[in-house]
Amino acid sequence: MPTGRELYEVYKKTFQEIADIKYASAVLQWDQETYLPPKGNEARGRQIATLNELAHKLFTDESTGNMLHELMQKNDLSDREKRNVELSLEDFEKNKKLPSSFVRKLSEAVNKSFHAWIQARKENAYNIFQEPLNQLVELKIQEADMLGYSVHPYDALINDYDKGLTVAFTDELFSSLIPRLSELLYAIKQKPQVDNAFLFQHFDKDTQWKYGIELLKQLHYDFDAGRQDISEHPFTTNFNSRDVRITTRIDEKDFSNMTWSCIHECGHALYEQGLPFEEYGLPLGEYCSLSIHESQSRLWENCVGRSKEFWQHEYPGLQQYFPQQLKNIPTEQFYSGINKVEPSLIRTEADELTYHFHVYIRYEIEKKLIDKSISTKDLSSIWNEYYEKLLGVTVPDDKNGCLQDVH
Repeated sequence: MPTGRELYEVYKKTFQEIADIKYASAVLQWDQETYLPPKGNEARGRQIATLNELAHKLFTDESTGNMLHELMQKNDLSDREKRNVELSLEDFEKNKKLPSSFVRKLSEAVNKSFHAWIQARKENAYNIFQEPLNQLVELKIQEADMLGYSVHPYDALINDYDKGLTVAFTDELFSSLIPRLSELLYAIKQKPQVDNAFLFQHFDKDTQWKYGIELLKQLHYDFDAGRQDISEHPFTTNFNSRDVRITTRIDEKDFSNMTWSCIHECGHALYEQGLPFEEYGLPLGEYCSLSIHESQSRLWENCVGRSKEFWQHEYPGLQQYFPQQLKNIPTEQFYSGINKVEPSLIRTEADELTYHFHVYIRYEIEKKLIDKSISTKDLSSIWNEYYEKLLGVTVPDDKNGCLQDVH
């Protein structure tokens, strides 16, 4: 009979090997969104699905469950070790409800829908994305049924990202928040509006890129443990706390697009780079919830990245990158411009107030897709109706509407 210490080392080795497979898949996914040639889409989807299926089989193997249950009975583990085992057992009990073949099918559907989304954005046509999205939604409904839920099928899915979160709690939160935000937005609209036209001059792409790298260095993003690239939608991914990668996108007619994308993703990355490397592959080496994750990105983006103090320090350096565009814009005017509150179409470019409406709209649509009260066939028009009702903006096309990002 092995001691707890001996069995824990077996557990650690097993789960780190599973993590190796998962992160190998993550590397392929990162490449898929940054450098993969278009003709590689189909094979890449297969490769990712195979790795995800293999990792799931190892994780949900009966021997893994037996080891975890045995470890729970041991008394010679530290508090950290005990917590790792407890969290791993929770994940094991949940994941064993999903057949590995289903995990593969879901992975393939995600890959297919992602590339359909890319094509749909290029052609500005939601109908290209609708059927792959519908197939993915149907699989997520099946997943919710397999995982089980007490009240709402969406509970089973959001619990995967924030343990214990429910539709009932989230509905109550938004029901108190949205009316107050609407009142605040209305009050702001009655005031003289901030002029931020200087942000929409021509800002050279290469110069923006150089400034973005400098900005990340200023924020102490560790380039020895990460890198930045261009993607259709900005994101952060990690393969361990010493390899955390971010992406951005650049609009030469909108300085805000790249700048606060860099700061936002840097917030995600700083959180990941700060996780304990010695816990690689174990629960305590991973983020605790996506709510906490997003709180870090939003904290850096808004509380730091839109603060007067930050730009009092940073603005002179920015003016050196763009002397013609910003030479006649004093710091105070720049600060006011970057904090302008105004309803807009694009979530990732939204101000600190209206951003919440973008999140609420997505939540409502996802929830209703999962409980089947709306269909993907009507999603484009439903999306447009929400934006008109809540933000008072008219969506001109799908690219600026329901196809704007992968969330």
